[in-house]
Amino acid sequence: MNLGLLSRKNTSFIGVDVSASAVKMVELSATGKQQFRLEGYANVNLPKGVVSDGNINDLAVVADTMRAAWRLLGTRAKQVVMALPTAAVISKRVTLPAGMRDDELELQVESEANQYIPFPLEEMNLDFQVLGPLGKSSDEVEVLIVAAKKEKIDDRVAVAEEAGLKVSIMDVDAYATETAYRQIMKQLPGHSKKTVTMILDIGAHITHVNVMVGLQSVYAREQAFGGASLSQEIQRRFGLSPEESEIAKRQGGLPESYEAEVLQPFLQNVASEAARAVSFFTNATQYSKLDHLLLAGGVSATEGLAALIEEKTGTHTLVANPFAGMALANKIKASQLPTDAPALMIACGLALRGVDA
Repeated sequence: MNLGLLSRKNTSFIGVDVSASAVKMVELSATGKQQFRLEGYANVNLPKGVVSDGNINDLAVVADTMRAAWRLLGTRAKQVVMALPTAAVISKRVTLPAGMRDDELELQVESEANQYIPFPLEEMNLDFQVLGPLGKSSDEVEVLIVAAKKEKIDDRVAVAEEAGLKVSIMDVDAYATETAYRQIMKQLPGHSKKTVTMILDIGAHITHVNVMVGLQSVYAREQAFGGASLSQEIQRRFGLSPEESEIAKRQGGLPESYEAEVLQPFLQNVASEAARAVSFFTNATQYSKLDHLLLAGGVSATEGLAALIEEKTGTHTLVANPFAGMALANKIKASQLPTDAPALMIACGLALRGVDA
């Protein structure tokens, strides 16, 4: 248990999200109980193929990109929180007797882990968190056990250290999303413990689906669809390099035909994927409908997408902004933040984990 996969610390942190397309950083500080200040953020693109399927294929390039993102933050802080891809982590909830000493609990967790983890424990980093009493019983507690291969963690620690940073907490993408969601749920009309919200985090190649009932995750899956298909179509249609297409997508300057012939068909595809995700969920679970649909990922801020998805799914849809209601440092452009925020959902959740959200 070298790195607390689930532990939290009471200090300021930078959340670092290393995705297939970019290194994203968010720096937060705590200003009071459950009150936070956004000190800065950065989003620096990665070359294609440097990170794929959650694996870091070129540590030096990722370290250089991480260093560049940190410089953009303009901070002296070097304590960071990172995350493993959800697919790289084995997690299991188990029931154990209440009242055990820490050493007894640790031994019991290792015994339970041996039953569920199909790899030798010496190859794994193992951690656990006591979630609380099981139901109304005071004799048993529910414990979340998480495990990941040491090499996956070591790669992320290595790139951070090469960039001059120190990893203090290693989290999991899905848990970071759920942490950020705690900041967003207060924006949802009529939110309660029974509110059903689907989070669609649209990445470069994969859309991550996570459904929350209140603050409890009840459903998760992935769909092979992402924003990279838009970039690829821009490159093909207009003869641009990958770097040029990203700049044009964000800043404009594409031919008039772009919106009708490229962007709108792409947005229709995104809306169809959202409708498919909703259908999968309602058909596979006891829940017949959603109360809200929350969009995350860089594509989510595209004008008109939320309205299109709401029309297609019949579900109230909004774009994620986990920074709403937070204090902002003077250097933050409040007018730009809602556009940038959806891509920073995981990085924000990681930073919140660090400052003990």
